[in-house]
Amino acid sequence: MYKPEKLIAFVLEDQRYALYLQAVERVIRAVAITSLPEVPENILGLINIHGRIVPVYNARKRFALPEKNSTVNDRIILAHTKSRSVALVADKVLGVIEPAEGQQTQFDEITPGMELFAGVIKLDDGMLLIHDLDRFLSPVEEKSLSQAIDKTKEFQHG
Repeated sequence: MYKPEKLIAFVLEDQRYALYLQAVERVIRAVAITSLPEVPENILGLINIHGRIVPVYNARKRFALPEKNSTVNDRIILAHTKSRSVALVADKVLGVIEPAEGQQTQFDEITPGMELFAGVIKLDDGMLLIHDLDRFLSPVEEKSLSQAIDKTKEFQHG
């Protein structure tokens, strides 16, 4: 029997999104993001978290939302994919939710081939789109990001 997983819900513009809680490390206040040359457009830049360099994904760009300047009220969700730690900037984080049985639908049951989302939660007041971070970057974008990060590390140590 399928048991829904806990999620962390967040907002971009007026749309609610979620990540599987097991992929989330923690949520922090907004910090300065260092931009990088030659990275995919879906990358905002890098942040330094206690000496660890973490790429910041541009979820607004990926979800075709208007860009906005960061504010002190923004939150950064630190998470991990199969291959690396990553960060997402959110307008606000709503907290952890545990969907009731039957509330969650896998996205490919609704729209086959939809790569960005793993599922959707039906709420009384709308929907919550579940994002799969492992699908955020294409293999080409992932390679480009890795090369840019490696160059940055060489510069810092060289």
